[in-house]
Amino acid sequence: MGVLMIDVVVVGPVGLRPERVDTAHPYGLAIPQAVTERLLTERAVELGAEIRRGAELVGLSQDEDGVTAEPADGTRLRSRYLVGCDGGRSPVRKLLGVGFAGDPARTETLLGEVEVTVSPTALAAVTAGIRETRVRFGAIPMGDGVYRVIVPAEGVSEDRATAPTLDEFKRRLREFAGTDFGAHSPRWLSRVGDANRQAERYRVGRVLLAGDAAHIHPPTAGQGLDLGVQDAFNLGWKLAAEVNGWAPEGLLDSYHTERHPEGARVLAGTRAQGVLLADDPGAKALRELFSKLLDFEEVNRYVTEMITAAGVRYDLGEGHELLGRRLRDVRLRQGRLYERMHGVRGLLLDRTGRLSVTGWADRVDHVVDGGEELGVPAVLLRPDGHVAWVGEDQDDLLGRMRRWFGAPAV
Repeated sequence: MGVLMIDVVVVGPVGLRPERVDTAHPYGLAIPQAVTERLLTERAVELGAEIRRGAELVGLSQDEDGVTAEPADGTRLRSRYLVGCDGGRSPVRKLLGVGFAGDPARTETLLGEVEVTVSPTALAAVTAGIRETRVRFGAIPMGDGVYRVIVPAEGVSEDRATAPTLDEFKRRLREFAGTDFGAHSPRWLSRVGDANRQAERYRVGRVLLAGDAAHIHPPTAGQGLDLGVQDAFNLGWKLAAEVNGWAPEGLLDSYHTERHPEGARVLAGTRAQGVLLADDPGAKALRELFSKLLDFEEVNRYVTEMITAAGVRYDLGEGHELLGRRLRDVRLRQGRLYERMHGVRGLLLDRTGRLSVTGWADRVDHVVDGGEELGVPAVLLRPDGHVAWVGEDQDDLLGRMRRWFGAPAV
């Protein structure tokens, strides 16, 4: 998704080349957010989650044993931990008193999915002409005659939670394109600012922040969903370790240590993209230069990894270049690596057959499989797929197992 959007919005016809990135899936996918939300909801319910919509949080307290949440309906919910994934205006973050420093919005963009009456050819022709000078404008086909339309707003609204009306949307289209394309029957309309803000802390005792509650930035290149999902994936297995009683000391604190720098990195990137998206002559010259720089393979790979988060590397110590990176979905003699990780457990991929996970078999799977050549004898993967150890020495492996998976079972 990120690769596709950056090519459309910022870089121009040159674009990024995901085939150069170390991944088993070297392509971009654009999936409507409504589909993503439906799939995640269905999976959450399948796993036993109870979803309550419209339950505003008005109170929050914690003690040594857990957290008490108070919805506006007067009920009280008790849990061992609470994770605030409640958006940029996060009540959880505000109740914690966590600072949310950054830059306020200076520009605003209207987004919407609408049907149009003009032909696809006419729409594409008008859009292409405008985008030669106005890159914050576009119409992307979503299928079934629906287009994702992007157009600059007249100014920055006082309350972006209030969606624009269809009349406002059409008026801005006419001002920019000379036509509103016959836009009608909107699926949704929204307004997005270019504010960049990040929570000072991702953890306060038994309460943690993730997703937009922890960071907000413009949606340029579609990085927000990816960033939030990776927050959740990094945090989820660590919380499970705490709840199940085997977490080593400091494991939960490593969530902030690892994810806060990644949030800052994305915010810095979207600030840079905001400069590229401006309408002034300097920004246009910068876009032309940037497109030419992407012809250099190393530059293209660096930017592609940055936009897609394929280049994320946590600081897990000195050693092999794979250490801290997420291992790609390598081929095994039987199936693929990611198929073996659906249980959200650690995994030792052992090409030597001489290593052991005795004492940690309840938390770590041992896969002895040569499979696809990795150039290393064995790797230990955390449940989030990041490489925690590379080598072939059993004693060295035991130390890393203790670091990430706690004490061995008796």
